Amino acid sequence: MAYFSRSGKTRKTANKIHESVGGNIFEIVIVDPYPNGYDEVVKQAKQELEEGYGPELESKVENMESYDVVFIQLSYLVGYNAHAGCNVFVEIRFFRKTIVPFCTHEGSHLGRTVTDITKLCPQSTILDGLAVRGRDVKNGQNEVSEWLHEGLFYR
Repeated sequence: MAYFSRSGKTRKTANKIHESVGGNIFEIVIVDPYPNGYDEVVKQAKQELEEGYGPELESKVENMESYDVVFIQLSYLVGYNAHAGCNVFVEIRFFRKTIVPFCTHEGSHLGRTVTDITKLCPQSTILDGLAVRGRDVKNGQNEVSEWLHEGLFYR
């Protein structure tokens, strides 16, 4: 599992998923963090998207070829992709993986996540994703559990 969490909400959701499915967990950390203010982050994410820029990551997922199923999160900020997660796809795009997207959001749901992953990883199978509203993260264990049960992801 790989995730990027700007505010900590996605980290909580990722940890809930990880507790249920096991495996390895990798937090995507960028060298130069996004600004704290939401509007500034949206502006930067939009600019990154327009320029095709992906922030430099502090580390990479080791042995990506050894994983068959990858739970991964891409951040969407008012419809703009926070490109930090995209750099991980550079590592997996040529492998045939089963990719399970998830995210937290404040109204954009999965946004263009599935479309973007399909473009970035054309040889992979993309399963139904999970989108948890940010304000529901604290009490979202039931939503996560139901989604995992429907997808039969429990270990």
